[in-house]
Amino acid sequence: MGFIGRIKEEFQVIQERDPAIKTPLEVLLYPSFRVMIQYRKAHRLYEKGHYFLARWISQRAARKTGIEIHPGAKIGKGLFIDHGAGVIIGETTVIGDNVTLYQGVTLGGTGKETGKRHPTLRDNVMVSAGAKILGSFTIGENSKIGAGSVVLEEVPPNCTVVGVPGRVVRKENQKVPRVDMDHVHLPDPTLEDIHYLQHENERLRSELQKMSYELKDMQEREEKCRRARELAEQKREKE
Repeated sequence: MGFIGRIKEEFQVIQERDPAIKTPLEVLLYPSFRVMIQYRKAHRLYEKGHYFLARWISQRAARKTGIEIHPGAKIGKGLFIDHGAGVIIGETTVIGDNVTLYQGVTLGGTGKETGKRHPTLRDNVMVSAGAKILGSFTIGENSKIGAGSVVLEEVPPNCTVVGVPGRVVRKENQKVPRVDMDHVHLPDPTLEDIHYLQHENERLRSELQKMSYELKDMQEREEKCRRARELAEQKREKE
């Protein structure tokens, strides 16, 4: 695809996935648009072995947009970076088609690997604000990564990941559509565990209170029986 084709593609991606946009010209102001144009140029230079020039272009783009994409990363069509501030995409990252990243996302390595050390994101993946995906593994197609999650291991297709460390909540036979930009209403197993513990705590407190009432009732009955025996003994002594 030529340069004009890439520009048209970036226009279409942003207009399609950002509900805040009102006019086509606004696309020119988007950091995602600007950084992706620069990334495509830098990536071509990187593949030809012009590493310094490629990094020079990518670093200039990072300073202007707040989005750092290593020119060695491999990115498919339709990537949309919403807002974009603080997004980092490492050298050996592989991103499929129609992927969405929000601000503060890191696609990084663990610092312990050589060769392929950054994640692979398959088609239609959505990574919410502040999420960190660290290491050389794959995020399956149609998966969602919840805001603030830290993902350290492979994620199967059609899944949702939330928490620190990230935990998978499967969505069997239910694909996440490309136009689904909801990164708020995601399952939260940690919150579900907290609610379960709260429920168990209330149940145990209720049972303990019930046992306390029963014990108090037994003590009162025993006290009545003791007094009745004492009165009976006193009556016999008088007789």
